[in-house]
Amino acid sequence: MLGEQISEGRGKRTARRVVSTDQQFKVEVSFEEMTKLLGVDGMNLGTYISFPKPDGSLHGDGQGVFATTDGEMVTWKGIGVGRFGAAGAVSYRGTLSFTTTSEKLYKINGMAGIFEFEVDSNGNTQSKIWQWK
Repeated sequence: MLGEQISEGRGKRTARRVVSTDQQFKVEVSFEEMTKLLGVDGMNLGTYISFPKPDGSLHGDGQGVFATTDGEMVTWKGIGVGRFGAAGAVSYRGTLSFTTTSEKLYKINGMAGIFEFEVDSNGNTQSKIWQWK
């Protein structure tokens, strides 16, 4: 069941590169977002690799780190399914697992996240995460 929203971020795609063309192409994408996670402000940095599936959708597999303004960190790993939009926009939906030793964010260790991640045609990103109960 979908629970409360635990995060929201906005930022920019910072890099794209082709990492494979064997059998199918794979693209690596990195982004940075100013994010609020469990009410705490910080920066979310992430990188994912995506490739097309036979139906034209995209498989995405990523990882990253959320750093609070006072230096505490949460790492995450995710997997999702994406679709191309108009003029190069991309939209993903998927799940996240989190790990931290931060006392103020410690409860996120036991949470599964459900995310929406959007990249518009100009490389602007927007993300939202909900707790999956």
